[in-house]
Amino acid sequence: QVELVESGGGSVQAGGSLRLSCVAEGYGYSPCMGWFRQIPGKEREGVAVISPRGGTILYADSVKGRFTISRDTGENTVHLQMDSLKPEDTGRYYCVTGSGSCGSWPTYRSWGQGTQVTVSS
Repeated sequence: QVELVESGGGSVQAGGSLRLSCVAEGYGYSPCMGWFRQIPGKEREGVAVISPRGGTILYADSVKGRFTISRDTGENTVHLQMDSLKPEDTGRYYCVTGSGSCGSWPTYRSWGQGTQVTVSS
C-alpha cells in the first residue's frame, strides 16, 4: 500500500521561510514527485515537481526564484524549500506523485493528506 507522508509547514511572517518534506512509502519504483497547493477560494494548482533523478523540474510562475524543490538521491523523498514567503502563499500544500511525463502538471494523480502553510503580513 502506497502512502505519502508529509512533514513541515506551519506559520511564518511574510518574508520568512519554511521547508516541506515528503516520503513516498510503498512504491516499488521511483515516481515523479512534487507539490500542489490549495489556496482558499482557488482551485488546486501545481507548485513544483521533479523527476526521479532531478533532471526535470517544473515550477509555477508564482513561486519561481523563491521556492526550491529537491530530491534525495536514490530515495523517494522530496523537499520544498520556501523562501521569501508571501501572504498569498497561504494554503494547504499536498505532496503528489505520478508516472510518465514528470514535467507536466496533469501527470500527478496521487495525493497526500496535505500540510497547512500560513503566512501572515
